[in-house]
Amino acid sequence: MPFAEPLTGAGREGLDALLRVPEHAVLALDFDGTLAPIVPDPAKARAHPGAVPALARLAPRLRAVAVITGRPAEEAVAYGGFAAVEGLGHLTVLGAYGAERWDAATGEVHAAPPPPGVAAVRAGLPPLLAELGAPEGTWTEDKGRALAVHTRRTADPDGALALLREPLAALAARHGLIVEPGRMVLELRPPGADKGAALREFVREKTARAVAYAGDDLGDLAAYGAVEELRGEGVPGLLVCSSATGTGESVPELAARADVLVPGPEGVVAFLEELAEELSGA
Repeated sequence: MPFAEPLTGAGREGLDALLRVPEHAVLALDFDGTLAPIVPDPAKARAHPGAVPALARLAPRLRAVAVITGRPAEEAVAYGGFAAVEGLGHLTVLGAYGAERWDAATGEVHAAPPPPGVAAVRAGLPPLLAELGAPEGTWTEDKGRALAVHTRRTADPDGALALLREPLAALAARHGLIVEPGRMVLELRPPGADKGAALREFVREKTARAVAYAGDDLGDLAAYGAVEELRGEGVPGLLVCSSATGTGESVPELAARADVLVPGPEGVVAFLEELAEELSGA
């Protein structure tokens, strides 16, 4: 299993537990950059063609599979092509960092109303960006429960982020929100909900005895932290980092804590296929 050979002792323990007791294991994955390639327009993101078949083959052998994303749950389901897929009957999508939940078994989304600060920031962002002279190519993605300001399309994405970072943080703080940084994006969202909290709750719900998480960006650090905490509580865990090259160059903070490095969504799919192959022969 070339993609799955962990670099750390803790990772080897996590992989061993996943392969030994898959019926008690939870697999969780980020969406953008992990199951779906990063694209200039997030509305055009779609899961890698091999992602759903690999998950459908693997999921029946595990306790549960979850996709944990900052996207609205319904959007992730549509872009992922997860609905009504044989083999994914127990898939859960935790959208908006866990504030929204879609279960394949019912096809329904459950979510609490967004906090009022989101509406206030939605109204305040356009005049603030105009006042700051945000570079051409800066644009805002409305996620319903969060607003993401992207600089990927600007001439100098890093310079644009530097210009916007402090003013956006001040705007978020005035309305009770926080700023979550990512690759060429700043996301203004409510505090308290993150991928780590969502993952911990899901693992507890499923009474899992092993957990694996795959992610690609700074927002996945909280999920990594959750896996590390669960390891300390006796639940073996495996951390997978999806990066453009498989070396962790994209987000070194994530790669430094990962057990397995894979080259982007294509590598994640290969990793899932190899797990399924290994378990099919168990």
